[in-house]
Amino acid sequence: MRFVLPVLALLATSAAAEESFDCVVDPSATLKLGGPVSGLLSEVLVERGDFVAAGQELALIESGIDAATVELDVLRAESTAQLNSAQTKLNLAQSRLARTQALAERGVVTNEQVELQSAEVQVAERERDLEVQRRRLAALELDRSRAQLARRTIRAPISGYIAARGLSAGEYVDQNAAIVTLVALDPLRVETFLPVSLWQKVWPGTVAHVSLDEPVTGMHLATVTVVDRVFDAASGTFGIRLDLLNPDGALPAGQRCTVAFDLPVDQ
Repeated sequence: MRFVLPVLALLATSAAAEESFDCVVDPSATLKLGGPVSGLLSEVLVERGDFVAAGQELALIESGIDAATVELDVLRAESTAQLNSAQTKLNLAQSRLARTQALAERGVVTNEQVELQSAEVQVAERERDLEVQRRRLAALELDRSRAQLARRTIRAPISGYIAARGLSAGEYVDQNAAIVTLVALDPLRVETFLPVSLWQKVWPGTVAHVSLDEPVTGMHLATVTVVDRVFDAASGTFGIRLDLLNPDGALPAGQRCTVAFDLPVDQ
């Protein structure tokens, strides 16, 4: 009999009761994607319901001028004619200076002529250095024009599904217009409210069971990620958020559900 009381005490300590609460399943992100620059849409590459990967092209804004600017800057950045010309002048000036110095050592020419040739070498070096700097500036101009052109392509910042398409080819887009709406469904966000009596009984990392309403049924595991630190005084509740993994996108968002916790029973 001496083992009965400790066992009963252990069972009482570990006792837990399952409590259920209404919840809502939402996308983990809803993005209304517009254009960073204004212009006419030349093409929208996706339709509602399409799955897109992060970085995938979604739409193109008319970019003829920017594309032409890139081609011009490529020619400027890749051209070596002026640099080669400056280097040739420098090589010639250095050869003349070497000959003049040799003649000066033999007393054929004066030191003044040596100084003149030396000055010509210095001028040629500065001209060569100036052309090197111009090529660097041309490369920077090319980078800037390519960045401007890239802004004409709208890409998906995350992987997800196209929930809505707001504009079509030929329409004008500005910073306030949404071309498409992109939603992320992995993970899904489960939002619910618990009574304040359960404060400090649910923590980030707590695992719960989420049951989905018809027509999507089944029970799924979700993990608490957010526990609000501010109570709602009117209802006597506090909000929590759970992440529900959905790697294949089989579970839709925007539906009601029930979340159940195994909570310890106060003895």
